[in-house]
Amino acid sequence: MAAADRQPSTPAGEQGRTALVGVLALQGDFEAHARVLGRLGARVVAVRVPADLDGVQALVLPGGESTTMTLGVEREGLAEPLRALARDGVPLLGSCAGLIMLDSEHLGLMDMRADRNAFGRQIRSFEADIEMDELPGGPIRGIFIRAPQIAEHGPEVRILATVEGHAVAARQGDMLVVSFHSELTGDDRLHVWLLQRAAERRARR
Repeated sequence: MAAADRQPSTPAGEQGRTALVGVLALQGDFEAHARVLGRLGARVVAVRVPADLDGVQALVLPGGESTTMTLGVEREGLAEPLRALARDGVPLLGSCAGLIMLDSEHLGLMDMRADRNAFGRQIRSFEADIEMDELPGGPIRGIFIRAPQIAEHGPEVRILATVEGHAVAARQGDMLVVSFHSELTGDDRLHVWLLQRAAERRARR
């Protein structure tokens, strides 16, 4: 994504039309998330420095390599601005490494601890249909690539799905995390959820 990412995409729905959504773009599959959000009509901004968060109404933390992403967040001084965004009630969606980034040992925004590579190394990547609480429309197809699990969580975190005994989706307030990649499957329901939460927040303000 480049500077042109601040330009609005063709509106695809009422939820996305007025939303400015940031996608953390330090490393990982941020472009796939940007394409889904653009298809839904959102304006998308690649977040690489704190100034990129100005006016953001929702945020995606994508999959990738969590150590590299953590180093990038520290290097660019993004940790506290990201925490402030969450404290202000901006909806967040974390996918795979994004789940790890939100846990108690990284940004500390969700009351949970993630275990990396819970399903094994990349050679053991797989796809599965996941029954996910609070997500209408039936199972969601997920791609698991060196996926983490939610190993521990506090009472404010609701586990929404499990696979092979591993907790792979959870919500705490307006923060939703999943261990898998749905942005690669054509299923946009998680991003629709994010845009709906952003619209509800705008309506309350």
